[in-house]
Amino acid sequence: MNHDTPLSPRPLRHLSDVRHRVLTARQLRERGVPAAETAERCRPGGGWQQVLPGVYLLHPGPPTSEERLHAALRYAAHRGPAVPPQGGQAPAAPAAMITGLAALALYGFTAAPPLLALDRIEVLVGPTRRLRPAGFAGIVRAQELPEPQEVTGVPAAPVARALADAVGGLADASVVRRLLTEAVRDGHCEAAALVRELGRARLLTRPPVADAVDTLLAAGRALDEQRLYAMVRAHGLPEPLWNVELRLPGGPQLGGVDAFWPGHSVALEIDSRAPHPEEEPPHAPFDGKRAHLERLGITLVRCPPRTLREAPQRQAETVRAALTAALEREPGAYVVVLPR
Repeated sequence: MNHDTPLSPRPLRHLSDVRHRVLTARQLRERGVPAAETAERCRPGGGWQQVLPGVYLLHPGPPTSEERLHAALRYAAHRGPAVPPQGGQAPAAPAAMITGLAALALYGFTAAPPLLALDRIEVLVGPTRRLRPAGFAGIVRAQELPEPQEVTGVPAAPVARALADAVGGLADASVVRRLLTEAVRDGHCEAAALVRELGRARLLTRPPVADAVDTLLAAGRALDEQRLYAMVRAHGLPEPLWNVELRLPGGPQLGGVDAFWPGHSVALEIDSRAPHPEEEPPHAPFDGKRAHLERLGITLVRCPPRTLREAPQRQAETVRAALTAALEREPGAYVVVLPR
């Protein structure tokens, strides 16, 4: 905690007028306040204060946590000119969003320090901004900015990106493990998507992160299975055989599946490789497995974790359609079913 840490914050739900209390020098000029008057009001007893370069707080006393958030965003969005892109094109409008531990605090992570305890508010910006860290505003650059999520009126980086920015600067393995596990356990993001983000940030080989990845994937797997069980029972689907291995009699293994309806020759597999349910990577291992089973008359239903989390009814309808279609075709090949 430093001298910029607010002492008596208002709750995050009270954000209606914070943008009017935190303004840049340019915004003040646009409102008819000249630079000389701004400087005069920032003198002792003047009632205003400069909290970051070019960013002013229009009241005395320490800034609240939400004022610090908006001040950091104002600084990142308006401080310094944008670097013009090559090719003579006009620069895109500057964008900035809260990331790192501050974003995790906004998302309600219990393993993240509260906003009051953070010495630095990290802001994610694109590569075309000439910016340097200043005061409590930290700067994190991205070659391509993600779509921000609005949390209590504040643009925040998606959870996976915010986590990657946060854990990259943490040396405490227990804190890293708690943050990553909470992200998956509480449904903030999928384990596979988080691991991919950590991989893009080249963090998977760092000891605190590497030590936590196995725990993270196990937690994600357990959560996906719980959602699958709940989906089957909540939508009245026939009870399948859970977590089984399929093989031909006296022949090779066909692979494990998460659910199998032997009377319908329908299997289901939770496929966490694809980041979104509508995306299916070409030539993925799932495709080869599905094609092999279909040659034996067994339908393999793909079940993305995101669909289980966000649209379980849609996933249940997909399974029901596969079970119904099975009644109209020839029975599949006889297979041996073993517990996995």
